[in-house]
Amino acid sequence: MTIHRLYTRRGDQGQTSLAGGQRVSKFDLRVEAYGTVDELNSFLGLLVTYLSDHDAQCVEQVQHTLFQVGASLATPYASVDDIPPIPSTLATTLEQEMDRMSALLPERHGFTIPGGNRAAATAHVCCTVCRRAERRVVALAAQEAVSPSVLQLLNRLSDYLFQLALYLHVDKH
Repeated sequence: MTIHRLYTRRGDQGQTSLAGGQRVSKFDLRVEAYGTVDELNSFLGLLVTYLSDHDAQCVEQVQHTLFQVGASLATPYASVDDIPPIPSTLATTLEQEMDRMSALLPERHGFTIPGGNRAAATAHVCCTVCRRAERRVVALAAQEAVSPSVLQLLNRLSDYLFQLALYLHVDKH
């Protein structure tokens, strides 16, 4: 598909189109959910610039999957059964990565102050944006059908990003 111009003027009055063409307000829960996932994806793109090849590959895999998540959230469905699932293999990969990093980290005591270095601080920002995306999706799921695999992925991803922040702080410290 070739895009000749980026502006359409169709959103000038505060409305946008969901997948399938349905017009909704830009503050609609569905728009807020996929918009926050999109914001997370942008921050993940920033995070990748600070990562080693191994960690960057994992985060880039997440980014590609988040496009699927966004598409799923942008598409209104009649029932959860109609929603294509997000592959659960990524949640398993994130768990394995968390276990790998955990084995390399010292024992933690108390709270963690976000920061430490640019990589760790960016991972902390990604984690908090991911948690906000998860809250937005949970709010949407209270009113409309949302794939359980989307909720599982966002929950696991926020854990992964927190673990990655700890790892990057210790690794680069």
